[in-house]
Amino acid sequence: MADTRRLFFALDMPAGVQRQIVQWRAENFPADAGRPVAAANLHLTLAFLGDVSIEKQKALCQLAGRIRQPGFTLTLDDAGLWVRSRVVWLGPRHASLGLIQPANMLRAQAARNGCYQSPQPYHPHVTLYRNVTQSVAIPQPNFRWQFKVEEFVLYESVFAQGRTRYQPLERWKLSNKEE
Repeated sequence: MADTRRLFFALDMPAGVQRQIVQWRAENFPADAGRPVAAANLHLTLAFLGDVSIEKQKALCQLAGRIRQPGFTLTLDDAGLWVRSRVVWLGPRHASLGLIQPANMLRAQAARNGCYQSPQPYHPHVTLYRNVTQSVAIPQPNFRWQFKVEEFVLYESVFAQGRTRYQPLERWKLSNKEE
């Protein structure tokens, strides 16, 4: 597809939380567990868009700007392994409406604009490892990170020099009232 970008809507994580998670990951998983996601790339996806034209990107951004949603506190207190997709993930044990509602709105808007959306229910998560080649033990759930979410971001996935990095393209503030 010519002149497209690989895009997704996501929640940023504070750099301090990213560093704590990377440290926790190093202490709790074997070095050969899989391909670790770089600290700067840790995020929680709201809606994956795939390869998107500039025109479609503009339309999706305009729709995203209409979302009116209060900020919320995100808790990451669960982890797991998806064997089929070979991913170790971290996420909330109980996802709040503050998280589910914007994800559902963005996914619905993406689908209406021709971006394939998985028929699987939305499972909010942060990918810790990709290409997991063996079963890994998931640590007991005695971990917990919390942070305030005050915006969501449109990212472009850029592959260059053998590495993938996520570049923020646009940000939308959530209202100041927390749920």
